[in-house]
Amino acid sequence: MTTLLLLLGAGLGLALLLMALVWRVAVRIGNAGIVDVAWAASFLPLAWLYALAGGGDAGRRWLMTAMASVWSLRLSGYLYRRVMGHHPVEDTRYQDLRQRWAPHADRRFFWFFQAQAAAAVFFSLPFAIAALDARPGLGTAEWAGAALWLIGLAGESLADAQLARFKADPAKAGRTCQAGLWRYSRHPNYFFEWVVWVGYATFVLASPWGWLALACPAAMLYLLLRVTGIPALEQAALRRRGDEYRRYQRTTSAFVPWFPGRDADGSGRSAR
Repeated sequence: MTTLLLLLGAGLGLALLLMALVWRVAVRIGNAGIVDVAWAASFLPLAWLYALAGGGDAGRRWLMTAMASVWSLRLSGYLYRRVMGHHPVEDTRYQDLRQRWAPHADRRFFWFFQAQAAAAVFFSLPFAIAALDARPGLGTAEWAGAALWLIGLAGESLADAQLARFKADPAKAGRTCQAGLWRYSRHPNYFFEWVVWVGYATFVLASPWGWLALACPAAMLYLLLRVTGIPALEQAALRRRGDEYRRYQRTTSAFVPWFPGRDADGSGRSAR
């Protein structure tokens, strides 16, 4: 346990430094939205730090590092395109924070960025556990975790691609995406993101202290369902799309993909 805490402590130092540098960039360009990109990207150096410093089985260490790296690069790249596609216009979440924290917004954002660094280290726990596990070879838990991770990554990538394709069509501007996976869940990208974290936790379930990693998908689920994920997006969608989105809510699962239902008037799904 002491070795695990030391490894996480080293990760925290690295994450705090990286987020401080990103904060300086955010102040310079006037866009705090890059914290989302930095948060996703921070798992890449954290996973590599753990893999290089950990003394566990090489196959387990580097398979987990590869999984973390692929996921981190894909998500941070997707978020970078989204954030910079609207730059210099800041995401509404950060516009609201900037107004609320004025006239000391930049100073408050520094501590916000540092909190994101700490959160990244918390969620990097499975990577550290895998890096320290000296048991030779890969077992059922590792292969099951890798399979869940792959399903989550593929589903999230597909959902993001379908949403991007929908938004690129000018004729559908301001409407609700119900194409592909979005026909079965209002937030399929979030569902499959959660599956990724279930995969990471499953991967290390048989490792010493591996049960601690279950806190990661549990925390991610809580954040997505109750805090920064679905609630904020649903409120924003209702403000922008009104009755259309209410019909979508009545006929479509909020999180877990499921067969679409029928509206109360029997008309089926809302028009696209």
